Amino acid sequence: MAVETELKFRVPVRHFKTLANGRMAGGKIGPRSENDLVSTYFDTRKCKLKRHGLTLRVRDDGDRHVQTVKSANGAQFGRGEWEAEIKNSAPNLGKAQGTPLEPFASGKLRRKLKPVFETSVHRITLPLRTRKSEIELAIDRGRIVAGQHSSPVEELELELKNGLLVDLFRVARSIERKSQAELDLKSDRGYALARGEEHPVLSAASIALNADLNAGDAFRTIGRATIRHFSGNADAVRNGDPEGIHQMRVGLRCLRAAISLFSKVLSGASTDRIKQELKWLTNELAPERELDVFVTENIEPATRDVLLRRGGKAIKKEFCARRERAFARAKEAVNTQHYRSLLVDTLQWIEADQTIATEDAKTPIRKFAGRLLHRRIKKLRKRGRHLDEMSAQERHKLRIRAKKIRYAIEFFESLFQSRSERKQVAALSRHLKKIQNAFGSLNDFVAHRDMAVDAALKARAPRHEGRARAFASGVVLGREDQAVKPLVKVAEKEVRGLEAI
Repeated sequence: MAVETELKFRVPVRHFKTLANGRMAGGKIGPRSENDLVSTYFDTRKCKLKRHGLTLRVRDDGDRHVQTVKSANGAQFGRGEWEAEIKNSAPNLGKAQGTPLEPFASGKLRRKLKPVFETSVHRITLPLRTRKSEIELAIDRGRIVAGQHSSPVEELELELKNGLLVDLFRVARSIERKSQAELDLKSDRGYALARGEEHPVLSAASIALNADLNAGDAFRTIGRATIRHFSGNADAVRNGDPEGIHQMRVGLRCLRAAISLFSKVLSGASTDRIKQELKWLTNELAPERELDVFVTENIEPATRDVLLRRGGKAIKKEFCARRERAFARAKEAVNTQHYRSLLVDTLQWIEADQTIATEDAKTPIRKFAGRLLHRRIKKLRKRGRHLDEMSAQERHKLRIRAKKIRYAIEFFESLFQSRSERKQVAALSRHLKKIQNAFGSLNDFVAHRDMAVDAALKARAPRHEGRARAFASGVVLGREDQAVKPLVKVAEKEVRGLEAI
């Protein structure tokens, strides 16, 4: 087995020539080589290999056929890679011995395997010697084809052949600045294309933590999953998909929650800087989501009410325009160098030895998770006893506490395997979901109240439109106000029902 430690980037085509010229500040470029490569990726109709974190590829490289199995490499950065030369372009499962594919390599699997997608690229390979490290630059240009669908491939890969991870990231940062290259952490572009999705919305993947991990390695596993989640939705955001913005925000919230949950594990001044960067991106996306919920859930129903139609339409026009401006702001954010640098900086921070250098990082993850959940649930129950007496700001802070516990449950769920533990975790998840929904609705009410008042008092509106706006806004506000007390009661009941693991 080899461990493939690499970074993949998407590169604007106008910068390919500059990269292929083979100039790199602070490094010495070796002899250039060029190849035409055709690679076919195989899986079952239900994507069994992908669901188990496996990739099976056969590459035609001139007269040779090379079968490659790849697998996520546990808590370490990179992927395990197993190569074997085979006779033709059909997979040979007999060559899967000693690989993670071996447990699945049955005659049944062989019959079910089929090509999912194919890549055909012209590759320019440039070896780079920089400081104490050897890095290989592979510049690929070609196409990816899945059935009737195809898309261009314009990528660059940096693979650390020998040396230090810090050198790999230093080269990555230089290339990102010079060529507007964007770190690409998605691993299922071909699968999405096979489904006919050019810019799919990426939901959170389940996180499997091995009970043998310590807290530091568990954080890295969670960190990689969350950065992959939010960065994987950048294209959906550029495509103007509201769900893409929502999922990008969820991924950001998960990473920020993980930083908070593992605060005793993390060290170094860089952590505060990364937190600020993640907050910047979250804030750039937030207005669109809030406006979209307000328009969809409150204003559009008002336009279908006979009594509210005139005012509702006037308000809808105003807030749809605001939503479009918020969309433009979100798109602009993910197209900036600020965003591209954030991706490289955040991934390097997750992987850096200096980030996780505390005694707490050595704690077995199961022990760490049990203590953390017990402590946080106990505090939530104590602080949630008098919700009806809390201000909106106090309820908002309690909501964030509940949300972090729910994310913690999602992070740690795989650690609790016994029947009684699974039952307890399921009950805890149900309570937390109801608490989060109730608090979320209460939080939305506060935001919507401000928007409704703003709509009612909008300056320079014609008098008749102003009255209609005020009436419609008042009704929208009143409907939400009626829901506040029942929501508080629901939240109180569910908080009382929490039991620490």
